[in-house]
Amino acid sequence: MKISVQQEDFDLGAEVKAIARGNPKVGAVASFIGLVRDINDGTTVGAMTLEHYPGMTEKALETILAEARTRWEILDCTIIHRFGELKPTDQIVLVVVASGHRGDAFAACEFLMDYLKTKAPFWKKEQTPEGGRWVESRDSDDQAAERWK
Repeated sequence: MKISVQQEDFDLGAEVKAIARGNPKVGAVASFIGLVRDINDGTTVGAMTLEHYPGMTEKALETILAEARTRWEILDCTIIHRFGELKPTDQIVLVVVASGHRGDAFAACEFLMDYLKTKAPFWKKEQTPEGGRWVESRDSDDQAAERWK
């Protein structure tokens, strides 16, 4: 299991290859990449800065992963979340789940993303033509996470 909060970009191919390498029990790998959009709520976004509290953030991600492991057969998992200033099309987050079967891999991957969006302590500030603005939580993200309760 790998959890990393980092400024550096990541390589999807390398991460998927690493998670499935050498484990004959892995029958499915599901992944998700989140990217910075150039428009949010109808406003142009030139950059986004992600902030977090080191130590606290990693612990929260570990707790979210532990919850997923109680629900699905997860043989391995990689969660990478970036921080710092990111531009449109930059990768923000990666979740890769390896399991024996696709149902567990897909469900765990979706659960992890829903919980990362609502429970991980990250703060996002977008740079727009009107200046900086903090990104508020969305009702749709909360509703997505609620379905897992």
